[in-house]
Amino acid sequence: MPERIEIAERRWDGEDGADASAAAPSLAMEPRDPDRDPPSDETSPRRFKPPMLRRLIHLALFVLVALALVPAALVPIYAVPAVRPVSTLMLAEHFGFQPYAREWVSIEDISPAVVRAVMMSEDGQFCSHGGVDWTALGSVVDQAMNEGEAGRGASTIPMQTVKNLFLWNDRSFVRKALELPLASYADFVWSKRRMMEIYLNIAEWGDGIYGIGAASRFYFNRPASGITARQAALLAVTLPSPRTRDPANPSAGLRRLAATVEARARASGGYTGCVLAAGG
Repeated sequence: MPERIEIAERRWDGEDGADASAAAPSLAMEPRDPDRDPPSDETSPRRFKPPMLRRLIHLALFVLVALALVPAALVPIYAVPAVRPVSTLMLAEHFGFQPYAREWVSIEDISPAVVRAVMMSEDGQFCSHGGVDWTALGSVVDQAMNEGEAGRGASTIPMQTVKNLFLWNDRSFVRKALELPLASYADFVWSKRRMMEIYLNIAEWGDGIYGIGAASRFYFNRPASGITARQAALLAVTLPSPRTRDPANPSAGLRRLAATVEARARASGGYTGCVLAAGG
């Protein structure tokens, strides 16, 4: 019995080591056959791993929540008459160290001709809708579906106001999707008079010119309270393209647009009643 054990030990430790190593499975890595073996994670091109994808989703959700919470908090604050909001364009000018002009003017000190002209030019149903003119919006959507091109007519003053305050200028479906609830929310919280006051004080009227106060002095060298009906119409038709239109030196086409707006403003009557008192 001891002799058998000794022979077994010799075979394992020495005499038959070569045979044992040959019988044992090899630990050396064999070359990978690309036709037989699929590529492993180490050799395949880099791709998004689940943790990275989750981080990107969380970041996107955080941005969306921030975009919703900031206006939700600021809209009630901006309802206070003493607060003078600034637009995102004005903030960009400020942090870009670019000069700009803005002179806040209370609604009581703005010529009624300006209110009438801007309302008739930009949003004739301002007093009757709740921030979004759904009828006009439906017409624009139909036009876009049928003709592949959308007009500007569905953008109400509340929509333009929240865009100027909280969003960006580039046209996109994302921006429009954010504008709709924000405009409805702001229209619910603010009075129509406060909405018009904010809009007229943050609207862009030229390169570095914001608000009716700065525009009145820059183009006509007079305060907002002294703007005439003709000047108000020229300022109103400048709003759609403030960096290419000049109300002080209008083209023939701009004069024709202003004449149309001036006539509509003169006949507006009760359409402006939510901002101007009767006879104002």
